[in-house]
Amino acid sequence: MTPEQIAAIAQSKPSFGADVRAPSAGAFGVCGTPLEAWQRSAALAAVASVSLAELIPQSARLIVIAPHPDDEVLACGGLLAALAERGTAVTLVSVTDGEGSHPDSRLWPPHRLRSVRRQESRSAMTLLGFAPDQLGWQYLGLPDGSVAAHAAALESCLASLVRPGDCLLTTWRGDGHCDHEAVGEIAAASAQRASARLIEAPVWAWHWAAPEDSRLPWARARKWMLDDQQLARKRLAVAAHVSQLQDDSSTRAGPVLDKATLARLLQPYELFFT
Repeated sequence: MTPEQIAAIAQSKPSFGADVRAPSAGAFGVCGTPLEAWQRSAALAAVASVSLAELIPQSARLIVIAPHPDDEVLACGGLLAALAERGTAVTLVSVTDGEGSHPDSRLWPPHRLRSVRRQESRSAMTLLGFAPDQLGWQYLGLPDGSVAAHAAALESCLASLVRPGDCLLTTWRGDGHCDHEAVGEIAAASAQRASARLIEAPVWAWHWAAPEDSRLPWARARKWMLDDQQLARKRLAVAAHVSQLQDDSSTRAGPVLDKATLARLLQPYELFFT
């Protein structure tokens, strides 16, 4: 995601209320909603919790569709840690290699990111507790930032994978990032065709949305509560994505995943729209 895309997201979404503290510069230098504001959210506090069996039944297959490497960890790393412990087999569809995360960087050119980010993703899934035979992987290698223009490749992949009764977990269709939304829309259509269940997770919405934002589908929201071990595994998995956590000396840009962004995404719960 480029700085211009993030700026466009911030400008197109509702402005924050006067009661929300103005945050410091966040991801890509664009201010976002601070954790403290979300912690005061009445809408978020009212969301009911959901059990693992309710969210992903023991008999169901789970297919996680990640627009970029690290989205699977940020969106549902705690849930994945619980499923690894339960022994559930998971298929992960990595839609892009995330090669657009560092525009104009000499330190992180696209060809290096394509290779490194795949390795980071594999390390992260191991840290979540998955044994090699628990995890199926599909790499599509679609262009970062242009998933919608290559939708047919993802549609074909899902048509061959998804069966009735499966659970498809992906980024929310309203998440505010072009790839997240495109992947969400394609997954929703695939789930409907195959009589599978769609589960959506916000990732960038935590950044741009206001705490009581009516654009979030609160009526469909459920909280998966993480225990200490699941949260610890999620933190370790996030730390495996080193490319996203370091300053870029060649462009003087800060980390893609800065402290404010991680604070919002590493709470003791994960939010899903079911």
